[in-house]
Amino acid sequence: MGLLEAHAGLAGKVAAVVGGAGGIGRGVTLALARAGVDIAACDIDAEAARTIVPEVEALGSRILSVHADAADADALDGFYDRVEAQLERLDIVVNVVGGVERALFLETTREQNARDVRLNYGYVLDSVRRAVPLIRRGAQGGSIINFTTIEAHRGAATYAVYAGAKAATTNFSRALAVELGAEGIRVNLIAPDTTPASGSNSALYPDDLQRLAELGEDALARSFEMYIPQKKAPAVEDLASAVLFLASDLSRTITGTTLHVDGGASAALGFIDWPHGDGFMPAPLGGSLKHLFSGDG
Repeated sequence: MGLLEAHAGLAGKVAAVVGGAGGIGRGVTLALARAGVDIAACDIDAEAARTIVPEVEALGSRILSVHADAADADALDGFYDRVEAQLERLDIVVNVVGGVERALFLETTREQNARDVRLNYGYVLDSVRRAVPLIRRGAQGGSIINFTTIEAHRGAATYAVYAGAKAATTNFSRALAVELGAEGIRVNLIAPDTTPASGSNSALYPDDLQRLAELGEDALARSFEMYIPQKKAPAVEDLASAVLFLASDLSRTITGTTLHVDGGASAALGFIDWPHGDGFMPAPLGGSLKHLFSGDG
């Protein structure tokens, strides 16, 4: 074991990963398993919940994998019932689940709004409510990591309810960190922006996807070069590494904090590296405007 692994103190711990079999959740689960953590995972994708099992076992860790929709309160309770019955304790909880479809608020329905709130905030309350007694059972503290988003920190038009729900998750987590601090239970957040997970693109309008497809495979990457200061979107592995840090003893005095894993997008706060000589500005200047409105490209 190297010095870093020794200080991280993850080997032998137990983690629940809600949404832990596909996409970002899969990356988180496998990263934790490589660090010697035993896993309880649930996922709405039945095939992913099945195939994650041999992947984790091949890394030498145990896994309880359950097909369950975290947005369904009964299904989430069923998952935690099995965690409570089959695992001796819980040290780490990662709430990955979330999602949205782009729409103007007044074009949405109450049912869509309720689903967005449940999927991005409500289930987190239920997950934490069930997890904390299991963490307390181990009497060694623990780490709760909730996924939020950059949209919780800005006026995200066409994502209004999603942004509000994620902002609620963000401040709930900060408040909970204060409540649980004396018990050594830390609560932190990871705020991605654009990611390679399928959910990022599926949130767009169909017309958005069609126009991107017509521009070619590299169009999205070229837009990232303008929008993200580091010039590319973080990979799933980057988000998983942030989870490892917040789950480990390397962050043992960090709680109530949001870690922005976004290549600098939150730091830029709207400053875009416009092409055609304009450089970093919130709005395009003469070079880009000429190309946008002259029909030259």
